[in-house]
Amino acid sequence: MVSASWLEEARILLVDDHAIVRRGLVHVLREAFPRAVLAEAGALAQARASLHGQRWDLVLLDINLPDGNGLDLLEALRGDGRGIPALILSSYPEAEFAMAALKAGAAGYLAKGSLLDEVVAAVTRILAGGRYVSSTLGELLAAELGNLPAPPPHATLSPRELEVLKLVAGGHSIKAIASATALSEKTIGTYRSRLGRKLGQASNVDLARYAMKHKLIDDL
Repeated sequence: MVSASWLEEARILLVDDHAIVRRGLVHVLREAFPRAVLAEAGALAQARASLHGQRWDLVLLDINLPDGNGLDLLEALRGDGRGIPALILSSYPEAEFAMAALKAGAAGYLAKGSLLDEVVAAVTRILAGGRYVSSTLGELLAAELGNLPAPPPHATLSPRELEVLKLVAGGHSIKAIASATALSEKTIGTYRSRLGRKLGQASNVDLARYAMKHKLIDDL
């Protein structure tokens, strides 16, 4: 676990084209992390120069910069091998850009209107190796997960049920499956009935077609 003293001595690079925003962040972070090394960059080129050959523990990054998109720097951070995390702090609303930033590798996203305590909480969490998701972004993530397609019916099968499905689809009889699995024919019959209910397939032919469609067997 990261010690509190290490957090206080973190090296943080602030990348934003508005000097007043950078100064405000410096003031807030200096109070929270008195021994931290804080540096500022007002553009992508300046940020790249600051990153070159220097150790940083966190980059606070705006998206809209005068010489490019902050997400381009985010991609560079991911690709340089040092694993420097980035917290996006942008005027763009979370609903529009947060998901894209997280998918691009950001460790967190905050709107510039966030409370100062939330900024400190986000920085602390990310410095400790975690990711920060605001309550608003958490709701967005939950909504996106809720829109994911439902898993296929065979995802609910147990390993034994899946084994029996493959044998049935392979054209093996109840007796042959019982012998191959060292189970009774009655037990295999129960599995066979359960497969029909779970997969919505009445006959062995239907089960075989289902197995082939979902690539559950390789020898048919």
